[in-house]
Amino acid sequence: MAKLYTSKKLATPKMLPKKETISFLLNYSKALSIVKVGNMTFENIAN
Repeated sequence: MAKLYTSKKLATPKMLPKKETISFLLNYSKALSIVKVGNMTFENIAN
């Protein structure tokens, strides 16, 4: 018979991002610009 996995799961630890990850994502979003021309979309990353 198949094993049922309906028992309570243990609490998962909180996963917090590193400061470097937050900084990278914020800088990337600041550098990204999206331009729509007609039915075309252009993505530009200005580093």
